[in-house]
Amino acid sequence: MQPFTTLTSTPAPLKVINVDTDMIIPKQYLKTIKRTGLGTALFSEMRYKEDGSENPDFVLNQPAYRKSEILVAGDNFGCGSSREHAPWALLDFGIRCVISTSFADIFYNNCFKNGILPIKVSQEDLDKLFDDADRGSNATLTIDLESQTIKGPDGGTVTFEIDPFRKHCLLNGLDDIGLTMEKAPKIEAYEEKLKTRAWA
Repeated sequence: MQPFTTLTSTPAPLKVINVDTDMIIPKQYLKTIKRTGLGTALFSEMRYKEDGSENPDFVLNQPAYRKSEILVAGDNFGCGSSREHAPWALLDFGIRCVISTSFADIFYNNCFKNGILPIKVSQEDLDKLFDDADRGSNATLTIDLESQTIKGPDGGTVTFEIDPFRKHCLLNGLDDIGLTMEKAPKIEAYEEKLKTRAWA
């Protein structure tokens, strides 16, 4: 998993509340178990018209936000079914950080396991971040995970809370497999001990 330390990007404003996982990645794209290739289907029902052409009104289709790595979204982001394809699609598109006032628990946990930083902020701070995001390519946000800060284009700073263990995992790029591999020497030593006992 790619470590998350600092990230500077033009934030994309998605002023929609209760964005569920089916809106993030519709059910017809859940047949694959690959983590790649889902970026084109991200928010597909909002991004594309019925004829398959792009909807120019959708934020990620607008020139300023096509390469956004930060998404500023409305309350209760990631609600609905517990599909891990939702963070896969966000990550494959290029989104590394989602900022909202609240997240659905399962989606929130899945983000950390896939290298995405979900940040919870107050409504007041979210409104400020929406204002920054509305400025398009004229404004960028810088996320610093170590200091737990979001720096705005005008020098303002928003702080956020994060569980220390989850912070450690993101900073070091450790998913569940990576955490297990950290214990590889102890696992190997235990296996060697078992072999010795088997022949005793």
